[in-house]
Amino acid sequence: MPEPEVDREGRPFYVVSGEEIKAGKVVDVYFLRTMETLRHLGLEDTRVVAEIAARSLPRSRRGGRFEWGVLAGVEEVVRLLEGRRVDLYALPDGSVFEPGLPVMRIEGPYSEFGPLETSLLGFLCSMSGVATAAAHVKVAAGGKPVVNFGIRRNHPAISLAIERAGLIGGLDGSSGILVEELGFKPVGTMPHALIIIAGDQVRAWRAFDEAVPEDVPRIALVDTLCDEKTEAIKAAEALGERLHGVRLDTPSSRRGRMEEIVREVRWELDLRGYKHVKIFVSGGLDEVSVESLSRAGADAFGVGSRICGADPVDFGMDVVEVEGEPRAKRGIKSGAKDVFRCPNCLRYLVLPKGSEPPTCPECGARVEPAYVKFLEGGRLVADLPTTAELQERTLSQLRSMGLLPEG
Repeated sequence: MPEPEVDREGRPFYVVSGEEIKAGKVVDVYFLRTMETLRHLGLEDTRVVAEIAARSLPRSRRGGRFEWGVLAGVEEVVRLLEGRRVDLYALPDGSVFEPGLPVMRIEGPYSEFGPLETSLLGFLCSMSGVATAAAHVKVAAGGKPVVNFGIRRNHPAISLAIERAGLIGGLDGSSGILVEELGFKPVGTMPHALIIIAGDQVRAWRAFDEAVPEDVPRIALVDTLCDEKTEAIKAAEALGERLHGVRLDTPSSRRGRMEEIVREVRWELDLRGYKHVKIFVSGGLDEVSVESLSRAGADAFGVGSRICGADPVDFGMDVVEVEGEPRAKRGIKSGAKDVFRCPNCLRYLVLPKGSEPPTCPECGARVEPAYVKFLEGGRLVADLPTTAELQERTLSQLRSMGLLPEG
């Protein structure tokens, strides 16, 4: 018989607090049993080097797996290990990486970080999954604006973490109001509920225009009661030059070929002199549909489940050195390693720790250390960039890789 549940007053939403995560309460039980066994052997404070790399990347909606990902969750790992007897080296958040590349190296007594592996990997796997999906959708949009509309698809307790990871992945904004804590203004239009309750599209659009602050773009939802073309024309006639855009959120069950709907709406708006009105598309989008709709003439996209419900990146943590001796399980290269990156072609090189920076075998340039030393003996020794800086780091790499247009 299962034990009766305890009183839930202290945890009404089954949310684990930051203090509990930091204290190691989110842990797979076998790590605790590992520590019991190591204490029995007198080896709990054995000094080791562990590295973290992705076994593989998530699947693309285009078929196959992604060839590159975007790293996120590093700052959370830094905060998790801060104050512990470890040195932490890692690629910074917003780094584009490949499968098999060691993105992080931890040095110190195993007891200081081994029992935290569950949370440590949880930060990296989930946040990098979101950032990776976001970046691939942004690339599919050809650099056009992409906004995260998906926080309703996740537990609300992690909504801000999800939104931050999406921004690190290169998204232009997010809908949750807490993103203001990250230095971004929340982005959103209007729900169908507004039009249904108002009882009339034009009444709802005009009321929205009158009610919201001037700095909010006037984007009218145009698929609630009538054909998208009909409502788009009505919205343009109702708001004129004040109308920034129209949003098509047609469900797939009634959509037909959405690309043709976008082309039709664009034609009708242009024909009547409303060339300034942008077309914003949302509703069940992914990297495949975004690319197709972008080519059809859509100007911006709201993407939810594909980003917020992204598959995690399959990171694993492996011990590669024990008390200075190279030692690792089969399939993992032993010994501590340094990671270098070419500043020109962005190629990574992995060499034994302490190696001199070589020249890039592809372009001949002198490569640079890719790791940032974040912690020394548990003390923070590096600056933690803002979310906006991390967003630009990702976008800059994607532009350098030829995946996004310049500017």
